[in-house]
Amino acid sequence: MKKMVLTFIYLSLVCLCSCQNDLIEYRHEDIKLSIEKGEAWLHDFPLFLGIKFKNPPQIAIWVESIQGEYLSTIYVSHKIATQSWEGNDNNRRKEALPHWCYSRGIQHNDGLYLPTKDKPLIDGISGATPKGSFDVKIHPINNVTRFVVKIEVNHSTDFNEFYNKSAKANDENYSGGKQGSGQPALVYAVDIDLSRDLTFYEAELIGHSSPDGSSGSISEDLSNITTARNIVKNIIIKIL
Repeated sequence: MKKMVLTFIYLSLVCLCSCQNDLIEYRHEDIKLSIEKGEAWLHDFPLFLGIKFKNPPQIAIWVESIQGEYLSTIYVSHKIATQSWEGNDNNRRKEALPHWCYSRGIQHNDGLYLPTKDKPLIDGISGATPKGSFDVKIHPINNVTRFVVKIEVNHSTDFNEFYNKSAKANDENYSGGKQGSGQPALVYAVDIDLSRDLTFYEAELIGHSSPDGSSGSISEDLSNITTARNIVKNIIIKIL
């Protein structure tokens, strides 16, 4: 299994926003992962004095074995990768992408499974989330033919009637306070089998992450999720 981990560490990756997609060069057997933005892709994030900023979501894309073992991160948005949050009152945002964080399994001195400012993710993996739809190119090597690609998506301050900013710590609906997530991160997954004669896959929404980021678990209960369902329209994977 360690050999599989090393395999995915050396994946080649290119991530570009939709206006630059034509610049990506693909080779035979490359994997093209396309995230199409939904109606709620850009979210009003409050800054100060009533001023709001249109924020794209936080996103992590990673690979696991069929058995659920974390292999490698393909892409993660810059803010969580470098802890460069704005106006967060020193909140490290453990509730932002907790399923990815716990899947990585790297715990820091403060007890959180998050990158830190002094130990950020490398630039080749992290980047600012594009304002619109974008592609990620994956070029697997060696003999790994079956694996799971997961995508976790989240907005800050994405409150609704159930996940509201007045929720208190330890409440079922608490998601980090007034600068937290609001609606929890959503997790999509797709099982890729390169040994089959398939060239098209679509990731499915499998649940939401821990609202307060206290675990890496996934809940299949989406009954209290509203606008967050519309952050992503679809996620398509093509084997070229």
